[in-house]
Amino acid sequence: MSQDQKQSLLKELPAIGEFVNDPALADLLQQYPRSLVVQAIRGEVERLRRRILDGEVDRIDLPALFDAVRRSVQEADRPRLRRVINATGVIVHTNLGRSPLAPEAIDAVVAAARGYSNLEYDLEAGRRGQRDDLVEGLLCELTGAEAALVVNNNAAAVLLALSTLAKDREVIVSRGELIEIGGSFRIPDVLAQSGARLIEVGTTNRTHLADYEAAISEGTAVLLKVHPSNYRVVGFTAAVSGADLARLAQRHGLVSVEDLGSGSLVAAAQFGLAAEPTAAEVIAAGLDLVTFSGDKLLGGPQAGILIGRRDLIAACARHPLHRALRVDKMTLAALEATLRLYRDPATAAQRVPTLRMLAETPAQLEQKARRIARKLTKALGERVVIEIVSGASQVGGGALPLADLPGPVLAIRPAAISVTEFAARLRRLPTPIIARIEEDRLLADPRTILDDDEVLFQNGVVEALSDEAPEKK
Repeated sequence: MSQDQKQSLLKELPAIGEFVNDPALADLLQQYPRSLVVQAIRGEVERLRRRILDGEVDRIDLPALFDAVRRSVQEADRPRLRRVINATGVIVHTNLGRSPLAPEAIDAVVAAARGYSNLEYDLEAGRRGQRDDLVEGLLCELTGAEAALVVNNNAAAVLLALSTLAKDREVIVSRGELIEIGGSFRIPDVLAQSGARLIEVGTTNRTHLADYEAAISEGTAVLLKVHPSNYRVVGFTAAVSGADLARLAQRHGLVSVEDLGSGSLVAAAQFGLAAEPTAAEVIAAGLDLVTFSGDKLLGGPQAGILIGRRDLIAACARHPLHRALRVDKMTLAALEATLRLYRDPATAAQRVPTLRMLAETPAQLEQKARRIARKLTKALGERVVIEIVSGASQVGGGALPLADLPGPVLAIRPAAISVTEFAARLRRLPTPIIARIEEDRLLADPRTILDDDEVLFQNGVVEALSDEAPEKK
């Protein structure tokens, strides 16, 4: 294309003011803010201008330009934080928001958000109250702790505890427990931020009680145990139990703290998983202070929970950092509703989605996988090949790293497009579907496809493989 032809096409591009007032966009202006439509027009006109200059366009297609503006506006108006369907098989998927909430917790969040609440108001006394009181009783009831406090995540709980109890003093930790969690967030970094001095003892694979005792000095404040919830050291190993560490701390007038990481209120053994200490068991072992997450194995909202001695919890609550780390009314509402379910473990196992997914048997998942496969095959015919193959789900969220949950997996291979393009189309759906690719097949694990999402998943796969599937931009 000659330069004269390009210049001629550029002159045909509509002015922004003319474009925005075109009757073809009248309905768009009724649905969306004018500023959003104008921004989309500018973007699409500029994109078309660049294509003309690059010689990719030899005529102005106004209907196509209108369609591009519509798509751009719709995409710009779409929420950035969106609901997705988790078909990865990772139950507590950190990238996908970790644990989905129980219906009771969702209802509690809606009720708290809809209007005012007694967040910091004592209804009985008719005066200012404390938000921490709302869930403290439940946490103590379920764990046997004297007192409890809630902050915004477990890292914050550890930071608050160490800032309160060990600033400018020593914290003794086994070298085998200096863990790193997601985002390169490390226990030594938390210790440094708290103002405490880290004293490492033992070796990577073996630490003994005598190692802790030999390191105790006049500057020691805390003996810290970090539960390896996101990794395991196996083979020639040795570690000190929380009970032994608690007794050693008591003999020397120190504070024993255990960071449980994921934490749980029910025994993992009931799901056929390896033993994992519950919060109640750690408190019963004599630890002075225990921290754990609310949104992992507990299956509640993102939160960091501190439980333990009343005087230590009170000191943490008085620390200035506590206000910066406190949680809001919706988090507390969801956490309280989730904790109430744990009063009856059988109810919790049915109502808390994380526990329900852990408990699903291969036979139950086989039925679900066959049902989905049958409906997809009927809807798509020769456009897809679907098999049910053996697979394994994972707990995720840094919990039970060696635990594989066996069960069937849907292996989907599209006939007309690549599996990579298929996965991309699934991610571009109004409700995106996130799965994994192995051996040129898309694997969808029925364990993490929630019951309420099953039909949505089926419809999404059909849309992604239909003639009307969204084209790759």
